[in-house]
Amino acid sequence: MSNNPAPHGPTDQNQEHNQEQGREEVGKLLASANVAVLTTVNGEGQLVSRPLALQAAEFDGDLWFFTEDPSPKVADIRANPQVNVAVNTGKGYLSVSGKATVSHDKAKIDELWNAWVEPWFEDKDDPKVALIHVEADSAEYWSNDKPRVAAAFKMAAALVTGKRPDPGKNDVVEL
Repeated sequence: MSNNPAPHGPTDQNQEHNQEQGREEVGKLLASANVAVLTTVNGEGQLVSRPLALQAAEFDGDLWFFTEDPSPKVADIRANPQVNVAVNTGKGYLSVSGKATVSHDKAKIDELWNAWVEPWFEDKDDPKVALIHVEADSAEYWSNDKPRVAAAFKMAAALVTGKRPDPGKNDVVEL
């Protein structure tokens, strides 16, 4: 019998497969969301959360939001780029942590500009128009493929039986 440890190949493959499934789940939750809550840290060290419209873009680890520059959230990001983005959809909940930057990239602004943004700005060429770019580090999700009525029934059954309810899928994903 060898003293050499067994190779980690299958375990590593399973872990990578699980991470890939997790990334897909994160993408699905983001695709069904319109609004996210961006949390920054202000100059006094307090957490400050604000709802912002998620900009439609296929999730590749990056999230985009329109903002005005200057603004308090932009000042927060420039002082401390660590942020959290929380999403609540009918399909589940998502918490994404990452680093944010502020961009005035005209090509990206043109790419993401849409009718839902127009009421917030005079026009897309306004120098105050900026993007918050969040480069995601990790995400935790809770999702449930069951209809809301079935999920509510499971919760009620758990209350009656005293057994822990099945919350659906939950995982932490490195991005």
